[in-house]
Amino acid sequence: MRRLPVLLAVLAFSLSSAHTALAQEMRDNTPVAADTAQSADAQDAKTQLASHKISEVLTGKFGVAREKAQTIAAAVMSSASKYSLPPALLLAIISIESRFKETAKGPNNATGLMQVVPSAHRQLVRNVDLTDPEDNIETGSAILHGYMKSAQGDVEAALKNYGGSRAYAEKVSLRAKTFEPVASADAASASGW
Repeated sequence: MRRLPVLLAVLAFSLSSAHTALAQEMRDNTPVAADTAQSADAQDAKTQLASHKISEVLTGKFGVAREKAQTIAAAVMSSASKYSLPPALLLAIISIESRFKETAKGPNNATGLMQVVPSAHRQLVRNVDLTDPEDNIETGSAILHGYMKSAQGDVEAALKNYGGSRAYAEKVSLRAKTFEPVASADAASASGW
């Protein structure tokens, strides 16, 4: 009989300890979730700022209509995030390939902002309107991402495959530097553009 009160006391203590540990764990995890949400919100704000800055540059420097500039900027930021590519690199390719004209046509039926060649990428362009800025940037980014994977992350080799020459790769790399002040989420929040 004397064991029953001792057993109940041990059980009560164990439950109390478990409750305390669970409460502590919940307190410890709540700020992490809040910090993660705040961090995601801050990143979204930086991305939106970068998109806005890009849009302003496209309108001011390249004469792109405001609505089209906003569409292009949003598509660049989205594809850059999706494919882990620098937005400045995508903007450099677009500026060289089409000067931000979505209906641009080039050799080998290259089409749109990133001058995607349909015959070279049949699987990717199936049911895609290459004159649509979002579709073209998505497709061009997917192609560049594939070249980056094949080149094991070597940007110069990927650009050489994308544009066909070392000179092209160098030209894009140089142009990308001019877009860096506005194209990265972190740089846009600190830049004066």
